[in-house]
Amino acid sequence: MDQLGLARLQFGVTTVYHFLFVPLTIGLAFLIAIMETIYVRTGKEEYRPLIQFWGRLFLINFAVGVVTGLLQEFQFGMDWANYSRFVGDIFGAPLAVEALLAFFMESTFIGVWNFGWDRLSKKVHLLAIWLVAIGTMTSGFWILTANSFMQEPVGYQMVHGTAQMVSFGALLTNPQLWVEFPHTILASYLTASFFVLAISSYQLLRHHYPELFKFSFRLASIVGLISAVLVIVVGDLQATHLETSQPMKLAAAEALWNTTSQHAPWSVFAIVDGKTQKDYAQIQIPDMLSILAYKRLSGAVQGIHQVQAEYVKKYGPGNYVPPVAPVYYAFRLMIFAGTAMLALVAYAVYLLKKARFAEKRWFLRLLEWSLILPYLANSAGWIMTEVGRQPWVVYGLLSTAHGVSSPQSVSAADIALSLSAFALVYGSMAVAAIYLFRKYTFMGLDPTTNQPESLTDKDMLMAGSKS
Repeated sequence: MDQLGLARLQFGVTTVYHFLFVPLTIGLAFLIAIMETIYVRTGKEEYRPLIQFWGRLFLINFAVGVVTGLLQEFQFGMDWANYSRFVGDIFGAPLAVEALLAFFMESTFIGVWNFGWDRLSKKVHLLAIWLVAIGTMTSGFWILTANSFMQEPVGYQMVHGTAQMVSFGALLTNPQLWVEFPHTILASYLTASFFVLAISSYQLLRHHYPELFKFSFRLASIVGLISAVLVIVVGDLQATHLETSQPMKLAAAEALWNTTSQHAPWSVFAIVDGKTQKDYAQIQIPDMLSILAYKRLSGAVQGIHQVQAEYVKKYGPGNYVPPVAPVYYAFRLMIFAGTAMLALVAYAVYLLKKARFAEKRWFLRLLEWSLILPYLANSAGWIMTEVGRQPWVVYGLLSTAHGVSSPQSVSAADIALSLSAFALVYGSMAVAAIYLFRKYTFMGLDPTTNQPESLTDKDMLMAGSKS
């Protein structure tokens, strides 16, 4: 594999691995804040150990997420120097705000919350966890502000071959940002809901403090259902936006080699052959793609060949077609996982109304295994987003091939060596994280005092020291 291929592989590995932890951090902070709000308002002291239980799992996830984020920054500086120089004047502002405001806010108040149970009043302690939740969402907002520029550049001018900001307001009102940010936040709430549902189901199956875990089960079911519905609605808005902002990505996501008729069908599944540029064994829903793209029953959707011809006229000779099969299948994996989650939480809420969910042991076992669904959906969504943008690293402005560091400064061997080191570090962190998650999940609530201790310094170090 050449230098560019290794750099792209390293970017993909670090980004997808880091994003395994980000949604849970955002979503679980929000759910814990709701739990503690109910605890403070009702004054029911039995809720405190349950909140601390979820807090320990949150802290483990947060610690690993921080380390993976730092390693991601390292690979940006090493592998993508030309890209960093190209967007540095624009990315500097949102990333500085994210680091100096959002990250410090969430990390500071995480400490206040974790160690302030018996040192702060209930209301001040509650304020701390809400500030953590707001900080995680704010952090996501600024990161996605930068990413949205890569998807749809706005508010810039070209000066000596680099993009320079001319309007910070344009970055904040980027149309891509306002479909990408809510979709990501809602997906985070859905991820945390299934995390809580899966572990609550595990505890209910073993009759560990059933009344407390019934409470977390109910909350996660309701938040999960609302999030599942809204994430599909916002995702639909994203698909509509793609028709104008990135028509090539939409065409690749549907494996449309040629422009459709006015009544475009949606491909439920097909065998995509990128070499012959044909789709086999297709299962289609008539008119559905027109509805997704235009919100009406008719409307042609541009095909890959037609968009390619337009891009050659606009950008010059070159191949502007992304890897079609990975984008197509990633899009469907995201949709099918999202649909499955909607069905599961809808049934969970139905059982809540009947007050029978604890009796459905087969359903609780199913929810234990359903924890994989949000991670599949999140990973597939980012693969579609980033691979579908190819061959651009900044859409329409800088190609991926021109964004990589020069081979003279960073060779293929250098990247291969760092990728091997990353794999070792990430593997060690995965072992540590899984060990800690299993340890504290199996431990449950302290059976002697009913009040589990805060996460120990030793365990925090174990989660992060593998870096």
